[in-house]
Amino acid sequence: MSKSIAICGAGFTGLAAGLQLLKLGYKVTIFEKERWPGGLADGFKDPSWNWTLEKHYHHFFTNDNKVLDLAKEIGHKIIIERPNTSVFVDNEILQLDSPLKALTFPKLSLLQRLRMSLVLAIFRYNPFWKPLEKLKTTRTLPKLMGKKAYKMIWEPQLVGKFGKNADEISLAWFWARIKKRTTKLAYPEKGFLEFAKNLVQEIEKKGGKIHFETQVNEIESKNKIKLKIKSKNIRTKEFEFDKVIVTLPSFTFLKIARGLPSNYQKKLSLLKGLGAINVVIRLKKPFFPKDIYWLSVCDKNSPAMAVVEHTNFMDKSFYNNEHIIYVGKYLPFNHSYFQKSDEEILKTYDPYLRKMNENYKKEIIDYKVFRAPFAQPLIPINYSKIIPSFTTPLNNVYLANIQQVYPWDRGTNYAVEMGEKVAEMITERDK
Repeated sequence: MSKSIAICGAGFTGLAAGLQLLKLGYKVTIFEKERWPGGLADGFKDPSWNWTLEKHYHHFFTNDNKVLDLAKEIGHKIIIERPNTSVFVDNEILQLDSPLKALTFPKLSLLQRLRMSLVLAIFRYNPFWKPLEKLKTTRTLPKLMGKKAYKMIWEPQLVGKFGKNADEISLAWFWARIKKRTTKLAYPEKGFLEFAKNLVQEIEKKGGKIHFETQVNEIESKNKIKLKIKSKNIRTKEFEFDKVIVTLPSFTFLKIARGLPSNYQKKLSLLKGLGAINVVIRLKKPFFPKDIYWLSVCDKNSPAMAVVEHTNFMDKSFYNNEHIIYVGKYLPFNHSYFQKSDEEILKTYDPYLRKMNENYKKEIIDYKVFRAPFAQPLIPINYSKIIPSFTTPLNNVYLANIQQVYPWDRGTNYAVEMGEKVAEMITERDK
């Protein structure tokens, strides 16, 4: 008799795990509190658009083999482009997305450019991350690439991303960012939400069940694992399963799991993260003067970390010929910005956006502000010593979330890889 498995969360980790387990003969039920699948890659669609759009900017790298293989398996087309990635330094936009652009970067001397390029190349081709995790990025990078290059380009990005936590970040995190980056980027046709929906269809074809708008409020592990839920769509309030995979953030797992020993709770409590606020602005005209897709804002005082013109990556014709930008920032989930109105958020960003395009407000069709309470793990030094395994002290309860993809940074590719890994672990333990 096949074993029953519940999966909490229909992000890409949960969907990948569910699909893999179904292929291996398990009975799979997925619970998702939102209306749609995709997790952090969830999206929305204006009635005038042909494609959906993510609430928080997303793309793949061309070496993201796990997610690209999954798309191929279910027949979802992937589009590959070579967009322009630049930095905003001293109120000037400068392209910085290849070794050649680094070597010709006009704000640095030839010696400074060579030194920075050499350091980036070492990170790119060095396969060993473990010795780096003992070092702090903010202390080590200036010594390696020189103070001017660090202060001008990399420190503002670190502070922009991690805020007051920047000084805690391990050099292994920076290594992973440089190691994985590709100049060409990939994107699923019709958007990440449609990709996730296709995965749902594949899961349902194979006999899996998915309950949307259904929140798991309690997990109790005894002979069977009991889930207590709250749902708009199903009357049953309790379910029993042989096994459970939780893909929710660790702090959520601590709230809903009953019977976790105190030492394990303490270990999970060491894992920290940041939320995200993204403003999606729809415009009648392009925001950037050039074909820039991604602009990293190298200004520690800017409330925005990046400005991303999505329609310089995917064609505007898919979005009723509108020009769409994201204005993004990672922040602690208790930051005052999470309590601000949409109008207040845009007002905060406005002076900085006008430095890039002084007339953009005349072209606004509409805008939305999206908030995620958890979007980016914090990676302090020696993170490998605190990262939890998939197994938990609760028998047959597994934890798999983006805080466990280390040394890599969060991303859809690693969500898929982790889902497949936890499925393989369960299968091996059942042999």
